[in-house]
Amino acid sequence: MTNGATPGTGDGEGSVQFHLEPDGELDRAKVFAVYGKGGIGKSTCTSNLAVAFSQLGKRVLQIGCDPKHDSTFTLTKRLVPTVIDSLEEVDFHTEELRPDDYVYEGYGGVLCVEAGGPPAGTGCGGYVVGQTVKLLKQHHLFEETDVVLFDVLGDVVCGGFAAPLQHADRALVVSANDFDSIFAMNRIAGAIQAKARNYRVRLGGVIANRSETIEQIERFNEAAGMRTLAHVPNYDVIRRSRLQKSTLFELDEDSQELKRARDEYLGLAAALWNGVEPLDPSPLRDRDVFDLLGFD
Repeated sequence: MTNGATPGTGDGEGSVQFHLEPDGELDRAKVFAVYGKGGIGKSTCTSNLAVAFSQLGKRVLQIGCDPKHDSTFTLTKRLVPTVIDSLEEVDFHTEELRPDDYVYEGYGGVLCVEAGGPPAGTGCGGYVVGQTVKLLKQHHLFEETDVVLFDVLGDVVCGGFAAPLQHADRALVVSANDFDSIFAMNRIAGAIQAKARNYRVRLGGVIANRSETIEQIERFNEAAGMRTLAHVPNYDVIRRSRLQKSTLFELDEDSQELKRARDEYLGLAAALWNGVEPLDPSPLRDRDVFDLLGFD
């Protein structure tokens, strides 16, 4: 195994990518990787989607891949210790770890793992994600799991970004109806397309988030060959759920906002479980994205 950046094979001209051991599928689970610009609401979407899957009777594992290790806090009500924390405690002797050392059960029975990461500028996030997957496989945690959700950091050039693509069936992109989010989505789509040359991962579509309307997203989708799978407006109930360290499915209130948001996630979970056709988009040049979006 190569624990670092190595020259890519078919990942794009001049590409340098992080590579993991080619040690097979994640058993029988359906695997989704969630991407998007930093701060766009990936963790909110992923956690609510995880509970939606659990409400459909699926056994779910959510893996946070950001060094901030805050992907699962609405499920567990705390910042759980990370895989890297647990490895440090045993001086990186993986054989001394047990699942209870780094896997925590959250709301709805969702199993929660935070990969964590090295301090900024001191190591590769891809290595940590790779070690997390290796541990989970060694402890047979994928064998009894129906759905695996990777909540991925937003940095397109990082090994932590690329590592989940080597395991996922479908990649999903979270975007708001604004220039910055869509610009990032275009570059993410390009990175995923490059990985799709060597791995089974394919783009599934867009989760439109924090936006009342999605006309800019739809304009981009038409030009690039993407599609919107779900639309979650900027509901205040979502903001309040985060402040209460809860998913939408735990809130005890009777409101149309809450019902609509829950229904959107349940519909998305059902669609993903039943299978969405893979996309083969054609990402735009940066200048073309700039020229495409906006109003006269």
